[in-house]
Amino acid sequence: MLRSTGTVCCRHSAVIALLPLVFVMVACFNAGSSTGPAQSGENSDGSSAAIQLVRPLQGGDWQRAVSADPTNLNPILTADAASTAVTAMLFPRLVGQDPMTGQYVANGGLAERWEVSPDGQVWTFYLRPNVLWTDEDPVDASDFKFTYDAIASDKVDSPYKPLVSSISSIEIVNPLTVRITFSEARCDVLSTLRVGWMPSHLYEPDFSDVMDNPLNLDPEVTAGPFQFQNWLPGESVVLRRNARYWQGAPQIQRMIFRVLPDAEDRLAGLLAGQLDEARIEPRQLSTLIEVPNLSVARFARDGYDFLALNLASPENVQAGLNEIGALVFQDPHPILGDHAVRQAIAHAIDLQGTIDTVYLGQGYPLAVNVPPVIPWAHDPSLQLYSYDPDLARALLEDAGWFDTNRDGVREKGTKRLQLRLIYAEDNALYARIAEVIEDQLDAVGFLISVAPVPMRTFSSSLLNQTYDLALSGWIGLGADPDDRELWLAANDRPGSGFNFVSYQNPRIEELLRQGLTVPGCQLQDRAPIYRDVQQIIHDDLPYLFISGTVQNIAYNNRWNQLAPGPWSFYHNVHEWYSIGQ
Repeated sequence: MLRSTGTVCCRHSAVIALLPLVFVMVACFNAGSSTGPAQSGENSDGSSAAIQLVRPLQGGDWQRAVSADPTNLNPILTADAASTAVTAMLFPRLVGQDPMTGQYVANGGLAERWEVSPDGQVWTFYLRPNVLWTDEDPVDASDFKFTYDAIASDKVDSPYKPLVSSISSIEIVNPLTVRITFSEARCDVLSTLRVGWMPSHLYEPDFSDVMDNPLNLDPEVTAGPFQFQNWLPGESVVLRRNARYWQGAPQIQRMIFRVLPDAEDRLAGLLAGQLDEARIEPRQLSTLIEVPNLSVARFARDGYDFLALNLASPENVQAGLNEIGALVFQDPHPILGDHAVRQAIAHAIDLQGTIDTVYLGQGYPLAVNVPPVIPWAHDPSLQLYSYDPDLARALLEDAGWFDTNRDGVREKGTKRLQLRLIYAEDNALYARIAEVIEDQLDAVGFLISVAPVPMRTFSSSLLNQTYDLALSGWIGLGADPDDRELWLAANDRPGSGFNFVSYQNPRIEELLRQGLTVPGCQLQDRAPIYRDVQQIIHDDLPYLFISGTVQNIAYNNRWNQLAPGPWSFYHNVHEWYSIGQ
């Protein structure tokens, strides 16, 4: 998904291995806090004394911050981080995810087990019995099939369509068995089957009401650990415990999502005890060091911040493929369509300096599209573009851009080297990065107009491809290095596709196909393919990678049984309880 304060949702959410250095750790600023009951002790005179046992308390509200309102609460239509955070608490999924490794597992999902045919194309899943929607209708194979058929339907504009492109058929063997046939053997099947299920009995069988069903904003029937209570736009979304939850009713009575766009408001809420969890910015970490009731989980993420460079003209937006699946020539962006200009941009921006001064070290250099949390595929030999303003100026002059008017802005014929840079206005980190980019590009002859815009405007501009430069970030990229959703021409779909830079490269298309269809799916056989992909993306520059993402989650430690993992904070939320004396 794209980062919550200006972004959209996408991709897998799993990981095979952890970043080998620093990042997967919990920095607990309350090292003396108790996480379990004391049993016995002695008085100073040596006599025994019973120590009062702590006891779990059922009930209470868990209050967490989101930086923007959700846009939709249908799990197949959600395209932003706030919406996906809410729907994750409401709707079941086929497979679970190990919170530490990111691998897809049976634990936490509705599939108890699965089998794969010898040719790798047919997967049979056996579902858990006795799982109910909150209206007591069974959750079964019909819900899975309906959900994925709806995603594939022409009547439904779902951002998850790329996940179903290789599904040939879905067969309900019986209510607790579903068989899925793929058009080819794939190495990422489990990650493609991660979307939350819809209650099929509440929608029209032909999917005609999926886009505008009132349940999309008022999901009265769910099957996750919580069920929907109410939504006050701009203020909060309130969920209440689901007493029928198949893993056990949560101890938490309500989960309340507080809409707090401002990072300082989120920090203040944590310090005042009005929030139990919030993502915090690097500059705020020092404020929490002496706070005894707050802990911080710090993880490297399977994600990164990036500068998107629109390769096609915003004045002539076209899909990447035509109706018969052939490539559509893209009218190049009048400035960014020139590879030399993109190279100049890369050399004009001090990426390491940005990590040091803007991220305050809470990021890491990343030169490629596969982050180091996937060490078997990541190519560490590819380095950041060097910060070299003189080289940037030389590249621009070689490409015909000169400051003939001596006003600091280069021209080429009648065109000025002028670009608009957008980001979501509620993202303070991106605001500071935008200032750096503006100053450093202006210094080599660009005229950069920075435009903070509302979240909805940002998402619309990005997906509709009506921008020049955009600051954003992917998170939840997942365990598999396949990121075809970002680069394939088929995903250059104005309005919904995630190839919003209009990138086209037939060699990338072939490599990504090979990487997913390697016989046996052995990592050592797939790794060279993805290293070739990284080299090409690095050289073509559809993105300039700003930093790998490190996430800091502050939370109130009055709750017990929390076990944050780098790939899931809420994986065992149904087990949490507050401590009383």
